[in-house]
Amino acid sequence: MSLKILAACALVLLSSLVGQAAERPASRVLVIGIDGCRADALKVAKIPHLKALIDVGAFSEATNIVGTRGDTADTVSGPGWSNVLTGVWADKHGVTNNNFEVMHYDAFPHFFTHVKEAYPGAKTYSYCVWPPIHEKIVRSADETKLFARAADEGSCAAADTRCAAQAVETLTKGDPDAMFVYLENVDDTGHRKGFHPTVPDYVQALEEVDGKVGQVIDALHARPNYAQENWLVIVATDHGGVGTGHGGGRMNPEVNTVFLIVSGADAAPGKIAGPTNHVDVVATALTHLGIAIKPEWGLDGHAVGLKADAGAKAK
Repeated sequence: MSLKILAACALVLLSSLVGQAAERPASRVLVIGIDGCRADALKVAKIPHLKALIDVGAFSEATNIVGTRGDTADTVSGPGWSNVLTGVWADKHGVTNNNFEVMHYDAFPHFFTHVKEAYPGAKTYSYCVWPPIHEKIVRSADETKLFARAADEGSCAAADTRCAAQAVETLTKGDPDAMFVYLENVDDTGHRKGFHPTVPDYVQALEEVDGKVGQVIDALHARPNYAQENWLVIVATDHGGVGTGHGGGRMNPEVNTVFLIVSGADAAPGKIAGPTNHVDVVATALTHLGIAIKPEWGLDGHAVGLKADAGAKAK
């Protein structure tokens, strides 16, 4: 075989490898959703895994869940997780309650859609316990699984266990670029026992969920190429609570103010400066993945908790 032919073959192979590399982002993101978790509960619960993420990451305990353009969305999970996962407020995504009568997810989709648009070969996974996320909100997932509470289960604890186990399996055996993991038992316990850090069952539920988070994070850190994958972990919740509920809480800081954790090598450690909002999660995840946010997406949030050069490095 002549040198020209060998050189041509090498060029084709190199081009193919470069093309494959461009199909997937250089960085990766894990978004963990803990439903119904008050920020002040983090101060009293024994949560070593969440606190470890906070200690090395960026943290806000004053994240707003209410839109700013006169939308009337209730402070419940439907609009809450729509805000978090689409990056826009309810006046755009359309969901104002848990009935989902109006949904504009085709126009304002789950952030996986933007990941796939930028990187068609990206591997995306969604694992959740609350059915509407799985059935209505998720878009562009390579794998989406529901681990709903069974009729004979008295709480969502077992469902959370199954969900976390699936995330661990995928992180151990698979190769995800973007993953969403949703755990529900904190919210479920709040509805049954009360949303408050003085309620022992509520605190215990958070401590048990922290154990599930620890299992997922341990699996993440045990990945053979973890050091080269530049993971960002974002932890968010949809609302707080008061008494045994949270609806109608737009003006109640015990309901409308929550926490946000942004943790990883690209995070700027310490308190996040300036206001933070539900809708910042998507912009933060996309920026970390090196995805330029297009004006036509109409995102309402902006990247928070990242080092100034984090997005530039990922591109």
